[in-house]
Amino acid sequence: MESWFAVIFFAVLAGLYFFFHLLTVLLRPKNGYPGKLPPGPVGLPLLGHLHMLGDHPPRNLQRLAKEYGPIMFIRLGLIPTMVVSSAKAAELFLKTHDAIFASRPTLQVADLISYGQKNLIFAKYGSYWRNIRKLCTIELLSSSKIEMFKPMRREEVLGFVQSVKIASDSQSMIDVSLKIQSLIDGMTYRMIFGFKDHRFNIKSSIQESVALAGAFNLADYIPFFRALDFQGLGRRMKACHKVLDEFLEKIIDEHERDDKYLQGEHKDFIHVMLSLMKSNNTRELHLDRDNIKAIILDMIGAAMDTSSTAIEWVIAELLKNPRVMKLVQEELENVIGLERMVKETDLIKLSYLKMVIMESMRIHPVAPLLIPHQSIEDITVDGYFIPNKSIVLINAWAIGRDPNVWSSNVDEFYPERFIGTTIDVQGHDFQLLPFGSGRRKCPGMQLGLTVAQLVLAQLVHCFNLALPDGMSPEDLDMTEKFGLTLPRANHLMAIPTYRLRMNL
Repeated sequence: MESWFAVIFFAVLAGLYFFFHLLTVLLRPKNGYPGKLPPGPVGLPLLGHLHMLGDHPPRNLQRLAKEYGPIMFIRLGLIPTMVVSSAKAAELFLKTHDAIFASRPTLQVADLISYGQKNLIFAKYGSYWRNIRKLCTIELLSSSKIEMFKPMRREEVLGFVQSVKIASDSQSMIDVSLKIQSLIDGMTYRMIFGFKDHRFNIKSSIQESVALAGAFNLADYIPFFRALDFQGLGRRMKACHKVLDEFLEKIIDEHERDDKYLQGEHKDFIHVMLSLMKSNNTRELHLDRDNIKAIILDMIGAAMDTSSTAIEWVIAELLKNPRVMKLVQEELENVIGLERMVKETDLIKLSYLKMVIMESMRIHPVAPLLIPHQSIEDITVDGYFIPNKSIVLINAWAIGRDPNVWSSNVDEFYPERFIGTTIDVQGHDFQLLPFGSGRRKCPGMQLGLTVAQLVLAQLVHCFNLALPDGMSPEDLDMTEKFGLTLPRANHLMAIPTYRLRMNL
């Protein structure tokens, strides 16, 4: 009996294989593409090259690019995809032909969690996206808005230092990862909601939404799989959306009843967004509650996940490279001394710390494949035909590890490589793209850099950090965990020792 089941099972598998192979052939353009596609490996029927991504797609795509070149063609399911793995090639897609590749693919997570792509990150390129980006840049992420929240950042960082000082006084080990996450969570809640509250128990749902956004979902690449939900991702997305939507509805209701809002005082992001919703009746942009909720989720997810990941990697590299840690602390002592804490106005003077952050972002880009781009029309790039609606993956992880750009010590953490160069992270230098470039560059870049510099400077200035249990720097685990972002696979632990001459 069992043998018959096996025969039937494999017969069904074989039938499905040939059916999908035929379907793939039928869906392929009958006359071929009008130009030469970029080179790439041979894929499977239906799946294309999904099976080649593995558990660390940036590394596996880098390996393939060494064989097939910096512009490589693969197929994710039924979707033509270009993988860009060099600075020169990235410039072609993000600058030379930026407008053609400024859209986003339709992803199930954006439909189900981001209210039908009404957010900024996943919105399609067009008038809605342009107006939303302008609104966020001017009303939420401008220099004046960042400055407005400076007192809040100072309070939160002081509380963070005091909590680490308690561990220092008892010579206790701390979970650096959790400490950083808690600090960033607090800053984010106060900036967006105006206060911290025990009811804000949405951390797990935010983490779930980020994980779902970074998952390779078969339904995105083989559309008729969406109804089947083989991976269970659709079910998880709906459950996650329900929790987040109920929470945001309550918070928005509270803000609408808030006396300060009714009196015209805008103390946080939600107040600003509600004010714009009430006053904005222009033809160009009409805001509703779903728009507000989608943008809020953008802000929360980006702030919590990317900022904490970036900061954690810098601290890990400093612990692994005591020489660099010593130089950072020497710069802090020379600029600030040991009699006071770091102020935001000090950050501009900390040139070596900035190089340390850039070097960490080179090796550990928070978004290793950036956010996927999509072409809006057929185009030829560097002699290769790129079909309309192709996905474009910029392998920032591979570009940051390209020995042709960064020399033979590409795997070494060496901040001094930036001395005498004009390279920065603003998106003008395509060998370093932690925030992307062009029209879809991260609009929260300046806020993220300010927070990262302040937290890192304060922690390293106030404390010496030692690895626990006699661990040597060489033994520190630096394993990455791939998703939409690239955090450490394991939490970072350290023993702090207070080093300032001032009492907290």
